[in-house]
Amino acid sequence: MDEIAFGTDGWRATLDTFTDERVRVVGQAVADYLREEGFEGETVAVGYDARGTSRGFAEQLCRVLCANGFDALLPERDTPTPVVAWTVTDRELAGALMITASHNPPEYNGVKFVPADGTPALPEATERIEANLRRPDPLPESEHGTVTETDLLGPYVDHALSFVGSVTPGDEVDLSGLTVAYDAMHGSGRGVTDRLLEAAGADVVRLRTDRDPTFGGSHPEPSGERLADLVERVETGEADLGVANDGDADRIGVVTPERGYVDPNLYFAATYEFLLESDAVAGGASADAVRTVSTTFLVDRVGEAHGQSVHETAVGFKWVAEAMGEHDALLGGEESGGFGVRGHLRNKDGVLFALLSAAAETEQSLDARLDAVREQYGDVVQDRVSVDCPDDRKAAVLEALEDEIPDSVAGSEVERVATVDGFKLLLADGSWLLVRPSGTEPKLRVYAESSSQKRVKALLAEGEELVEPLV
Repeated sequence: MDEIAFGTDGWRATLDTFTDERVRVVGQAVADYLREEGFEGETVAVGYDARGTSRGFAEQLCRVLCANGFDALLPERDTPTPVVAWTVTDRELAGALMITASHNPPEYNGVKFVPADGTPALPEATERIEANLRRPDPLPESEHGTVTETDLLGPYVDHALSFVGSVTPGDEVDLSGLTVAYDAMHGSGRGVTDRLLEAAGADVVRLRTDRDPTFGGSHPEPSGERLADLVERVETGEADLGVANDGDADRIGVVTPERGYVDPNLYFAATYEFLLESDAVAGGASADAVRTVSTTFLVDRVGEAHGQSVHETAVGFKWVAEAMGEHDALLGGEESGGFGVRGHLRNKDGVLFALLSAAAETEQSLDARLDAVREQYGDVVQDRVSVDCPDDRKAAVLEALEDEIPDSVAGSEVERVATVDGFKLLLADGSWLLVRPSGTEPKLRVYAESSSQKRVKALLAEGEELVEPLV
């Protein structure tokens, strides 16, 4: 049980640690937690991704939940995390467990707990689950629940088409004449995101839409260096737009003809602008945005121009989702490509944002939107580096760093230091430098944002020089 720990987004581990026995322990802990929360005897969804071991682990969870008196809803096939999370809210379930290691390599697996509101679980919940860890303790057989295997995709597709239609002109999504290249990276978005795009009328060019539990021997992460084929298809004119999902399809990568892979920071800003200008939002309720501390200030500039506020949180979509609820925010996002939108789900959804991106493309190309954003709000460049740091040294390094904050970085005065997550040095020239601990690896992350790549490189170099002697 000491090996089980819920981090930034659930518990993940290599398969020598992530075992049937430990998965059953987690299942019992969640059953105890749900019982404490008053959900005794209700239904819990149990989803799973495309990894070779995921269906088996999901079945183990179903057995434990049912032995504790809960009914379990099991998808017919591997299913994106956002589809499972949306199903929780749509069917008013007690919650969900999702077997996935997201974008981690194939030798990993993991489990996420999704509460009844469909958001990522906050530490209050996961710490109580960890405190409940124990071997399964079944009720008498007469009190066991049942497992229902069902299709989750059909209802989700209908909802997604209706929702995106509500924020586009004409109250209907019509992608006729648009060709979208879709890269599933062998993950759970295959047969889901492409199906949704086709249902809206798009012609879809499919890449890596076969199920491969090894993900082609790589990380199923939609970053620029892993989407070379998608970039080529779009840049050569085979498609008007490219979209990709990670292993469990809660994140999105976007490709355009002129830019190739689009920095998620810029995508966030352009998407926020699009939503703010839609008839469904304009003149209505507040339309604030939420972003993590490592996400671009460009989003703030967009919000300010439209009279909206942008709220900063620690890294981790659970904090974004919490702040979206507190501020009734329109949009929440992070620089790693995870986005959620009000009225749909306060959780990351790479499937829905693929459809939203395509719908926006029919009104104005994303390249043109990005040009307009740059012209109005200026250029922003962001990058990061990592510094090796054992997990047991992270707290001590950050404590030492507090006494080493410089008066200036790369020639610009430090005007303010934010401590939402690590230390974020806000500089007089509008640039910033951030040092924070990774929640998934034995590393410290050093981020920088400025108006040019040269300036960012200088900031990162000084950031590394500041941190490395402290490790």
